[in-house]
Order: sequence, then structure tokens, then C-alpha cells
Amino acid sequence: MAQSTETDWVSRFADEVIAEAERRAPGKPIVCASGLSPSGPIHLGNLREVMTPHLVADEIRRRGYPCVHILSWDDYDRYRKVPAGIDPSWSEHIGKPLTSVPAPPGSAYANWAEHFKAPMIEALRQLGIEFHGISQTEKYTSGAYREQILHAMRHRREIDAVLDRYRTKDKPGAKKPAKQQQKPVDEAELAAAEGSGAAAEDDGSAGAAGYYPYKPYCSVCERDLTTVTAYDDETTALTYACVCGHGETVLLSEHNRGKLVWKVDWPMRWAYEGVVFEPSGVDHSSPGSSFVVGGQIVREVFGGEQPIGPMYAFVGISGMAKMSSSKGGVPTPADALEIMEAPLLRWLYARRRPNQSFKIAFDQEIQRTYDEWDALERKITESTAQPGDAAAYSRATRTAAGELPRTPRPLPYRMLASVVDITTGHDEQTLRILSELDPDNPVKSLEETRPRLDKAERWITTQVPADQRTRVRDEPDNERLAALSETERESLRLLLDGLDEHWSLDGLTTLVYGVPKIQAGLSPDAKPTPELKVAQRSFFALLYTLLVGRDTGPRLPTLLLAVGADRVRKLLAA
Repeated sequence: MAQSTETDWVSRFADEVIAEAERRAPGKPIVCASGLSPSGPIHLGNLREVMTPHLVADEIRRRGYPCVHILSWDDYDRYRKVPAGIDPSWSEHIGKPLTSVPAPPGSAYANWAEHFKAPMIEALRQLGIEFHGISQTEKYTSGAYREQILHAMRHRREIDAVLDRYRTKDKPGAKKPAKQQQKPVDEAELAAAEGSGAAAEDDGSAGAAGYYPYKPYCSVCERDLTTVTAYDDETTALTYACVCGHGETVLLSEHNRGKLVWKVDWPMRWAYEGVVFEPSGVDHSSPGSSFVVGGQIVREVFGGEQPIGPMYAFVGISGMAKMSSSKGGVPTPADALEIMEAPLLRWLYARRRPNQSFKIAFDQEIQRTYDEWDALERKITESTAQPGDAAAYSRATRTAAGELPRTPRPLPYRMLASVVDITTGHDEQTLRILSELDPDNPVKSLEETRPRLDKAERWITTQVPADQRTRVRDEPDNERLAALSETERESLRLLLDGLDEHWSLDGLTTLVYGVPKIQAGLSPDAKPTPELKVAQRSFFALLYTLLVGRDTGPRLPTLLLAVGADRVRKLLAA
């Protein structure tokens, strides 16, 4: 098989996974896994749960090994609470499987789980993430796990004994184990993490009738507010009572309306699927948590092995997206893909080791992120990128299946944002400005600049507050023009006299920085001094005031191109 030439964290994990898979099940497809609970919007922190094994699985495929990335949808989890913005009447569904809860009002989907799965599935498609989806509702209700459930019930005492090692919080006088948990980078992220995977970290409970790792959903009210009161290992007769008043005896060998509690369900699936690699969040890695306990249960009860995989850190958000506020305040991959291209979003996850936290920018920082990305692309073209950076770039722009779609002519994001801000998305005006950026190689069609242009426009319209949008004056500021000093008057004259000769992005950049130099008796290419920088800032503030009515704005060369030479003359003529 081909060996990787990459030198990054993904390649190192792929080495480990291939070696481990050869030890466990030589010759069989290698299984990497993720799990998501569609209990609400699946956010950018949850995306790391999928992106980490995707990158590793993709590297394994690049080397020619058969590898499957399974994505378990925990859609048979219980509905735990009514989120903000949803009618309080939905509380009547608390305790039902997510697939038995009606979708939010106005949704086109059949149930709550499908409503939240759909946008994530589409986002994963755009991101080039190939996976095999598994609905836990389908698995449980089809009886696929019947033997595993019966096995867990036969070995309930062993399971209870494992769990009891970590139940110190329930023992009088016992100290709680210190949580080895990274502080999340964003408090909203921690709140959102409630809806992911492990739900309530449920391990079942021991009542008067003993401990049972299986929780039936009531056949009358459909909720899991049930208590198992008796079970016969030989006949598999299970008796339960529900808080709704219903009680019955069913044969567990035939019953398909219930599930193993989470701390038993997860290790059961590791053994069932033969998972070799699966990461876990920091919230699952403290003493007594599902990943730690699961490692013992999978060995001692199910005769399997715990997957290898890193603990991954939280993903924070820089500038909360207004468009997500109605959905709980934490942006989703779909939200991010509205304002950034798929390779860029992939890169943010690929360039950081899983245990490193990072932030995804929805505010002005997105422009700097794009600048970094474009700078890396130039280094790739020039073959000057560091090996680790080149590896991350490769993983961001292509998968084993091929290249991801990209913008044919990727103009700077901050420039595109400034242009669509000024033109308010008017295509003709936008094309006029972009075609004048580089007269020797003009943009001939907006299609050349898409989808990056559309992402920048979406960012301007959804993430930039109205009071920060650029509004070019309709009429000159006659009061300010009348109050110009002689130095200011001369600076405007020098600018206007040079417009025609310098009418391109590079030319106007030279001109606006050069005017204060000429006034200081220097050549336009003179290196700036501290005094000259002060003069330049004053000149720029004057231009912004006269053009857009405030002392800051988009980069001046871009602004001048966008406004157009005739209108610039009208607004600046003293």
C-alpha cells in the first residue's frame, strides 16, 4: 500500500489506526466512527466530532486501504427539553424518541430528528465528507441489536459493578472525582454541547427490582418515563411501569421499543461495528464519563475493544452570528458555509490538532482568516509552504475522491466584501468595479469570482450591523469642504489630478499613500516615517468623512473604485 508523504497529525493518526486495524482484524475494512444527536441544531463544535475521523479515514483511503466512516445518528435518544423559540406545548413530548417528536412548526420534515439532520447532511455533502449514516431508531426498532440487548441484560450485574466503581458521588462521605475537563472557549458552546451524543450520560439506575441497562419506551405514551420492575432471563419476560399509569409485560426477545442506556449503548456499538477509531469530546473524558466507563464495559461485557482516538477540544465562535440567534445562538456548519467556502472551513479543522481549541470567525476576523488562507495558497504555488501547512492545505482542498469545487479567480475576501457593501449587491456595478481592479487582466464575468463573491455578500448582509455598513454620500459635505485647511485642499487636488492615471487597485493604492509623501516633499515610493504615517492617517480620515460620513471604512483604493471617478470628483471637489 502507498505510504503517506504528509507530516501532520492526520498522517500520524492514520499510521496508528492502520497498525491497530491490522492487529484487530487484518484484511477487513477499517472502521472510523462519529456520533451526532439531532436533538437541536448541530453546531460547529459538533462538526469536530465528524471532521476528525473524516480526515483520518480520508488519509487511510488515500493510501489505498478500504475504510468506512460510519456516522451514527442518535435519533433514538430521548427528547430532553423544549429549546428557546419553540412552543412550550412541545413539553408534552419530553421523554419520547427524537424520531417520535413532531418537527418544529413550519418544517417540511417528518419529525424532530429529521428536521435537524437534514441541514447537517447537506453541509457534510458540501464539505466533501463521505460517510455511512446509521439511524439508531432504525437499528433498535428493527431488532438489529436484539442479541446485544439480551446479552447486556444477562450480564447486568457485571455492568452494574463496573458502573458502581464510578458512583462515588452517590456514596455518603465520598469525594467527587476531579473533572479533567478543559474549560470551553465559549460558554454558549458548552450550553450547546448538551445536545450532542451522550445526552444525559445515563447509566441506568438500580431500583428495588435491581439494576437494568435497558429502558423501554412506553407503548401508550411513547415516553421513557418507565421503570423495569421484573425480568426473567430464561423467558426474557420484562415487566415495566410508566408514570402515565400504564404497565405491561413484554418479551424482550420480541420487543423493539426501547434502548440500552447510553453508557452501555456506546460500548455495545463499538463491539457491534468493530470501530477502530473514534474521537471523544472533553466532556466525555472525565472520570466516570461514558468514554472511560465504556472502555471497561466493551472489554468485560461485550468482548470487544475500545476505539483509539483523541480527546478533542471545544470550537469557539468569534462574533456570534445574528442569523443563528433564533436557533439558540450557536452557528451551525450550514451557517458557516453561507459566508465561507468549504475548503476554508475544512482547513480550520485540519490545521489544528484535535486537542487544540480554536475559534471560527463570523465577525471582521473572517477577513484576516481569508488573508491567511490566500497567503498559504501563494506559498503552495511557490512551493515555499512548510510541510505541515502544505498537508493541511491538501486536506482542505481535496479528498481521496477528488478536488473540492473552488472559486476560479479568488479575489481577496475583504475586497469583495467592501465592493458588495458599497454596491449593495448590484451585479452591474459590482462587475464594473471588479473589472477595473486590474486593467491588464480584467474580470470579465462575476462567475469567475463565485462562490467567494456570494459568500462575502452573505457575510455583509447577515453579519455586519446596519450602522457599520458603508453608505456613500449622495451630495457633497459642503460644510466640511468649506472648512478645509490649505493643506487639506491641496491633498484633495493632488488626489483628483492623479485619478485617471492611477485608476486601478494598485495605482490608487500608490496614489492615496503617495499624496501625503508628495506634500512632505518626498517621492511617492519613499519609506514612511512616523510623522508621515500621522499625515497619511489624517488624509485617510478626511477622505472617509467626505465620501461616507465617518472617519473609517473599506480600504480606500477599493472604495474609490467602487464610488467611481465621476462621483469621487463630485464629492471631493472643493
